[in-house]
Amino acid sequence: MTESSRQPARVLVTGGAGFLGINLVRQLLSTGYQVSTLDLAPFDYPDCKDRIREFRGDIRDREAVDRALEDCSLVVHTAAALPLYSEQDILSTDLDGSRNVMEAALAHGVRRAVHISSTAVYGIPDHHPLLEDDPLDGVGPYGIAKVEAEAVCASFRDRGLCVPILRPKSFIGPERLGVFALLYDWAKDGHSFPMIGSGNNRYQLLDVSDLCDAILLCLELPEEKVNDVFNIGAAEFTTMREDYQAVLDAAGHGKRIVGFPARPVIWTLRLLEALRLSPLYKWVYETAAEDSFVSIDKAQRVLGFAPRFSNQQALIRNFEWYLENLEHFAGSSGVSHRAPWKQGILGLAKHFF
Repeated sequence: MTESSRQPARVLVTGGAGFLGINLVRQLLSTGYQVSTLDLAPFDYPDCKDRIREFRGDIRDREAVDRALEDCSLVVHTAAALPLYSEQDILSTDLDGSRNVMEAALAHGVRRAVHISSTAVYGIPDHHPLLEDDPLDGVGPYGIAKVEAEAVCASFRDRGLCVPILRPKSFIGPERLGVFALLYDWAKDGHSFPMIGSGNNRYQLLDVSDLCDAILLCLELPEEKVNDVFNIGAAEFTTMREDYQAVLDAAGHGKRIVGFPARPVIWTLRLLEALRLSPLYKWVYETAAEDSFVSIDKAQRVLGFAPRFSNQQALIRNFEWYLENLEHFAGSSGVSHRAPWKQGILGLAKHFF
């Protein structure tokens, strides 16, 4: 613990009502921290709603951030506009909002602010594994905003704020729906699942509990260790075909992953996205057939990061949660990670698999 046992440290989690937010809140509470959350959405988790201070507001509103920071000595900045939001919302939230959070943290005397970035900052690279000092080249508004938000957050180190920056791979686990709900829905109903390309590419994922472990390390280890940038991902992963097949096997219907030539599918999805008929955005379909994995050596060496879940274990754990909680979100859709994304024209294609 970073403060005396009489008064545990209070952590502000921005985006606390989101998928990462709730998993982190649960882990922080179980570790003995006090927690405040700031989110536009209501914090609707009965298991810990009465154990936190909830603030409703937008990180683009400096006064809302100031209110939420009362009595906090640590910040974990997870709030961001996801790729399915408008370009204006992505840029203003991820840039102006991140700047607000860091400026307010500095003004309130916060000791450190952990910024959750993304491996989307690497764009579509020409080599693997990716290292923290590789060039940054974001694809689309989301990738560009993530690159620029990192620069904003890192600039506050020169002003005395400790700002660990984590670049997680796509993370999954309890409460995660979004694009993964497509796979889980098809698996549940006994359909094979289409894949862009052969599926023989290696695409690293991450269990959300492993990401939460990395965040806690950044809150608790000495400043000189954590005031840096770290890739975070699963240590064990195979090919996309093998990892996703594990979900179909767990569903028990004997279905298979079906690959399709990548280039024609990508061009088709570009057209469908322009017509607003595709559930996938550019970053997903442009990279789905490519290798995508990072080196976590630095996080393992410096932070002692030790991921517990492989890709397959994380996918199956998420699928089991999906089946157990299906009644709570069946028929709903949205643009966040906590809601199933609309299947669009893929809902019709499902019947041919």
